Amino acid sequence: MSYAERPVIGISSCLLGQKVRYDGTAKLDRWLVDQFGKHVDYRPFCPEMAIGLGTPRPPIRLVGTPEDIRVVGVDDPSVDVTEALEDFALSTAAQLPDISGYVFMSKSPSCGMERVKLYADKGPAQKKGVGAYARVLMQSLPNLPCEEEGRLHDALLRENFVNRVFAYRRWQTLRRDGLSAKALTDFHARHKYMVMAHSQAAYQRLGRLLSHLKGVDLDQIADAYEAEFMNALKRRVGRKRHVNALQHIQGYLKNRIDGDDKKELADSIEAYRREEVPLVVPMKLLRHYFRCHPDNYIDQQWYLDPYPESLGLRNNI
Repeated sequence: MSYAERPVIGISSCLLGQKVRYDGTAKLDRWLVDQFGKHVDYRPFCPEMAIGLGTPRPPIRLVGTPEDIRVVGVDDPSVDVTEALEDFALSTAAQLPDISGYVFMSKSPSCGMERVKLYADKGPAQKKGVGAYARVLMQSLPNLPCEEEGRLHDALLRENFVNRVFAYRRWQTLRRDGLSAKALTDFHARHKYMVMAHSQAAYQRLGRLLSHLKGVDLDQIADAYEAEFMNALKRRVGRKRHVNALQHIQGYLKNRIDGDDKKELADSIEAYRREEVPLVVPMKLLRHYFRCHPDNYIDQQWYLDPYPESLGLRNNI
């Protein structure tokens, strides 16, 4: 598989080591910089700096209710930057047609994706807020893979996010290069086992979208496909679903390998199901057998090599 096109990732500037936080510090994330950064290009943003707050600066926080959130100064509540952050998010979204993902700074009143402290008139703060900039950006780009740096410490969430980023980059390339019925059906075929692992129902719905492509508006079909495809990939894949996908792919080898090899492969998948080995173990064995016994259809399946193997993400799930 080729990863010649590096995804471009929007990111909170502080996560790259830029000292732009309210207290003049950074929040450098080593995995994002040292590991993921080898395979993607970053486009950093600090919305609070962009709207002129400077650094260091008086802190801001979310106040109100989940249905009506304002971003105001902690020390001076008359300072209200809600509209400024929302307007910057709208202008930023309009300038980012080429980004394939976004990593936000968690807990931030501007960039937090979820569970940001929300202060009401009375009582303690509740973790029910969303940062003003992140909320509008995600609403404006609903199919864009987004995560917080804190959640990326979870191995399953990290693998899911990276998988979505590279899948979205492939989709963006398809649309940039020009839509055709063949391009859409080829994309769908190559992502069969990836989507099935996330949701067999979604795979069937996607197939129905592409079942009649003569005389239709391909852009309209592609818009619907993109939304369904990216929504399906958000779902976490448990061991049971991975086992199902692995066993389907294993079936392509049934007339190509001998009994001992079949048993070795089946035992490897079963060991993964029992949580004795990580996903990388049966995956490597499958790839080995398909190198020895190539299959044109399986060779094209992105499920087996969805992103650069050097990231090591399947070593931990």
